[in-house]
Amino acid sequence: MIKRLLAFISLIVMMVLLPSLVDVSPVAESRVFEPIQQPTANFGTGWTAEYYNNTTLSPPIDTTRAESIINFDFGTGAPPNTGLGADMFSIRFRSTQFFQAGTYEFAARSDDGIRVFIDNQLVLDRFVNRPDTTDRFQQTFPVAGNRQITVEYFDNTDIALVQFQWFFVGAQITPVVTVTPGGPTPTPTPIPPTGLPEIPPGALSGTVVRATVLLVREAPFFSAPVVGRVRRGQTYQVIGRDPDARWFLLQLSGFTGWVWGFYLNVNGNEFNAPVQSPFITQGNPASLTGVVGQTRAGLRLRAQPTTASPQTGRIPWGDILPIIGRTPDGGWYQVVFRDTVGWVAAGFVGIVEGDLNVVPIVGG
Repeated sequence: MIKRLLAFISLIVMMVLLPSLVDVSPVAESRVFEPIQQPTANFGTGWTAEYYNNTTLSPPIDTTRAESIINFDFGTGAPPNTGLGADMFSIRFRSTQFFQAGTYEFAARSDDGIRVFIDNQLVLDRFVNRPDTTDRFQQTFPVAGNRQITVEYFDNTDIALVQFQWFFVGAQITPVVTVTPGGPTPTPTPIPPTGLPEIPPGALSGTVVRATVLLVREAPFFSAPVVGRVRRGQTYQVIGRDPDARWFLLQLSGFTGWVWGFYLNVNGNEFNAPVQSPFITQGNPASLTGVVGQTRAGLRLRAQPTTASPQTGRIPWGDILPIIGRTPDGGWYQVVFRDTVGWVAAGFVGIVEGDLNVVPIVGG
């Protein structure tokens, strides 16, 4: 009897307290947006490489082995541990990579020729003799899933290098509707957009086109860190550009960032925007040599161009650096990293922009 009485009292208490613990009244529909995937530079993983002792990928295969990424600079030498010579060879890379739904920017760099297949469809064909060149193209995957990627490369003579990577550009914005059972049939209502920064009268501006979501980067390079996103139809003040008017510096809400000009309709003559240093958003004191490197490993920043010099910084793999000087033998680059000028070993830095020959020799 006592147990039943206690149970009855507990039920009464819960009925009294329930409205203060949860909202049991009918609620209107809430509408939110799915988060957009955070983009990163990606070389893929798990590549199978077939090495041929000819430039046409003709059998027999001389060597087959696993490669973690496609990022090779053989220089004037031969691919190590393959039995091939320094010239007249070809490589076929295959892998299965998972992609989220959305649009991706692919970058294929080679000296000499390269071609790319996605799911057995030819999407890039530059299988010709040529100097060091980077080609970019976009692919949109409507649904997430595995994709078969094949990269074919050949070297004729002299320098041999091949690099393949991709960057997430944007995704369709998918509304997710949450409805409380028992409520009325909802009518979707979009969330009001955040106010955009004011554009001064007469200022040069740009409107986002050709992309649902456009990534804003710290520097005018596809591999630079992403600092924000802007959406189709939004208009921002253009406050700078690179020398070729391919990238544009936008004034956003409280900060500035770079966007790829293909997706921006500049409302005026884009060449009227002032040329800005690629590192203006980072506050680097580097002079604008126009030469930019990207680290191929985690590197020590040193005060002088020698391993005996004190370490003054630690640079992550994949960081973008302005190159402002070099040693006479080319073994060290003088760079700017987070407001600190120092030296890094040149063998672990790839040139991604500009002509190294214009960089001044320091200490020669």
